[in-house]
Amino acid sequence: MAINTNLSFPFLLLSFFFFSSLTFSSVFANRDLELCVRRCWVRHKSSPQKVDECLQICDDTYGHIVLNSEVEPEKQLRQCQEQCDGRQKGEKKEQCRRQCQETYERRRGEEGEGGGKKKDNQQEKEEQQEQNPYVFQDEHFATSQSNEGRMKILQKFHQRSRLLRGLENYRFLSIEANPQTFILPAHLDAEAVLYVASGTISLVREGKREGFNINHGDVLRIRAGTTLYIINRDKNKKLRIAMLLQPVSFPDEFQAYYGSTGEKPPSFYRAFSPELLSTALKADQDKVQRAISQQNKGVIVKASEQQIQALSQREESGNPQFKRSKRVFNLLSKEPSISNRYGRLHEVDANEFPQLQDMDVAVAYANITKGAMQGPFFNSRSTKIALVINGEGYMEMACPHVAQQQHQQQQQQGQQGTIQHYQRISSSLNPGMIFVVPTGHPIIIVSGSNRNLEIACFDVNAENNWREALAGDKNTVNGMEKEAKELAFGIPAREVDEVFGKQKERFFFPGPRGGRPPA
Repeated sequence: MAINTNLSFPFLLLSFFFFSSLTFSSVFANRDLELCVRRCWVRHKSSPQKVDECLQICDDTYGHIVLNSEVEPEKQLRQCQEQCDGRQKGEKKEQCRRQCQETYERRRGEEGEGGGKKKDNQQEKEEQQEQNPYVFQDEHFATSQSNEGRMKILQKFHQRSRLLRGLENYRFLSIEANPQTFILPAHLDAEAVLYVASGTISLVREGKREGFNINHGDVLRIRAGTTLYIINRDKNKKLRIAMLLQPVSFPDEFQAYYGSTGEKPPSFYRAFSPELLSTALKADQDKVQRAISQQNKGVIVKASEQQIQALSQREESGNPQFKRSKRVFNLLSKEPSISNRYGRLHEVDANEFPQLQDMDVAVAYANITKGAMQGPFFNSRSTKIALVINGEGYMEMACPHVAQQQHQQQQQQGQQGTIQHYQRISSSLNPGMIFVVPTGHPIIIVSGSNRNLEIACFDVNAENNWREALAGDKNTVNGMEKEAKELAFGIPAREVDEVFGKQKERFFFPGPRGGRPPA
């Protein structure tokens, strides 16, 4: 299915809203193409040129794939890959063939054994995940590990559940490096926001280096294509970095490109013919091949104390026009947005750190006192991606979508049951876990009784978002008139006030006794 990008922008915009009213599934035979087109309009709706470019990428990547239930999956795969071979070249051809394979595998998974009449283990696992699709643990990460550290890439959000389609063009990556180590230089085909604990970071763009030391609580914005390398200068503590990525080349796909490396990880320089590369570098072929074939220790390598000191001392050198204050924002150096003896919240958005504006992301750090709790509250517009840094605890969230799914499943199975308008989503919280809080979903987070619970958060769609308190000072009910309270609750306003007006703290409160989830 080809997308005509030679139409006027007003016509395209009108068509988008018309198609939206019919639902995209009635217009596009291929869901991948449908999702790609959606992203084009959402991300570039104010720029006709960018919409055209984005739609062309969608067409090149997904336009030829049409799902047809009457064609055998194996035959469809062969036809799809033959079309790739005839239409595409080089990297695009390989990407096209991979997409054919993924489409084939997804279709086989949807049908299952026995023509879709039987459920295999994978389908049952997916159904179980739908009961709590918002929590991610170790099994949801792909991990690359060496003697000196590890990198963990979270599975695509929307692959976990259809309820996370709003995060389909975001990916999450975490890095953990041992003391006094060096993370090899690489660039990403993705925009990135980093939350860091400690270390030294250097950026290279257009041949100019910018280096500075980073500390716990620092937030950095890294542009796509910027070469990045990092050292952990601490002698005792591990370096931990959390990265929210927004791919720019292919929807929900990103790559790390390593140049200044050797065999492990392989350098992209090795993809060029030796003669061509040596000519470009104006260097002897043997020397070039030696330079790009010696490193074989992995992405994270041990560095000597002298090397660490030398790199650390060069912070903020290089191009003098760059200033740390423009590149880095330390959350913990500013006054908390909310603070009492039960916890504190530090947060930054594009108003204070303009580097975050184009990704429409805010970053926050919450420290909940042991035995205390945060919320209930909800975000008006943003979706929260939260990483547990330290401590233990648990969370409870009210979700209408899971409740609706369960009711639909009961109806399909011929079961009778009452409709639960909101399903309680609950989970224990431990270091390294990620949980997602969608827009409008009320949530409570409780810290365990042994130590404080620390959480770093990336809020997507942060512009014009506000946090609405559902308990404590300035909660929603307390802002209602007397008559509104009586009409809403069906009891005298005095009784409503005795419930919702008693808690005087704000946002952080004393937790339940024992700090444990209820049975």
